Amino acid sequence: MSKLIASFVLGLFALGVAASAQAPAARQLRVIVFGAHPDDAELQAAGVAAMWAAQGHKVKFVAATNGDIGHFSQAGGPLAQRRYKEVQECAKILGITTDVLDIHDGELVTDLETRRAFARKIREWQADVVIGHRRYDYHPDHRNVGILLDDTAVVVGAPFFVPDTPPTKGNPIYLSSPDWFDVPKAFAPQVVVDIDAVVEKKLACVAAMPSQFGDADSWQGRTLPNLPKDDAGRKAKIVETVKGWLAAAADEYRPQLIARYGQARGSKVKYAEAFQLNQYGRQIKADELDALLPK
Repeated sequence: MSKLIASFVLGLFALGVAASAQAPAARQLRVIVFGAHPDDAELQAAGVAAMWAAQGHKVKFVAATNGDIGHFSQAGGPLAQRRYKEVQECAKILGITTDVLDIHDGELVTDLETRRAFARKIREWQADVVIGHRRYDYHPDHRNVGILLDDTAVVVGAPFFVPDTPPTKGNPIYLSSPDWFDVPKAFAPQVVVDIDAVVEKKLACVAAMPSQFGDADSWQGRTLPNLPKDDAGRKAKIVETVKGWLAAAADEYRPQLIARYGQARGSKVKYAEAFQLNQYGRQIKADELDALLPK
């Protein structure tokens, strides 16, 4: 009985957007991507964001915290301001817009106030598609982004939840980005996207965030092994490492790439981003989801 009720409720929220889902390419999509810190949304979805933007769709990234402790020798306001400027530079590269919430790094919680803040962002953007971390990721801020997104999935369409913003026209589609944790359940993407055509934009975006991917005391500068000592060499090596992560995704999900693009193209894809349909958002058929994601 509970499954029937859940299906009925989600069906009601789907009514407002069902028609548009049948022919997503015929209208402008509005996509919002939440990352825990200023660099997470960029790592998750910069490729598809650049592709969507090039097709005339509207994409917004939201950093849920200001990233003010994500460095080994800087912190506080100066680091938060630095990271804000970095993601704004990324936004220019990708052709999107980016917001940063004024919440301290490491202090994101799943309270009602923050749920309202997330819901407002989704409602103000009138998002058709919402992307973010799963609730099983390694960092508490990442996990809490996942929980907060799950908790907004129905109420963003409710007229009297944060009524200072307009409700979405039905329940948006929610997608989860990858992580590498199997407990309690592993990431299992329904759609994998070839980002070869825009990989240089994504890597330029990464290079524009030296506080995370360049400084000797950046997070990756301290945690990745065998990095060059000089600034230019270290930054180049870190960017190349990120490129390797994208190549590993293409190799891991090769069968899905071939299924999506055909043998000739799918077998040659070098770099990929993958996404899983979140059960708390609007549920759509595989071919509808495939049509929403850029090719």
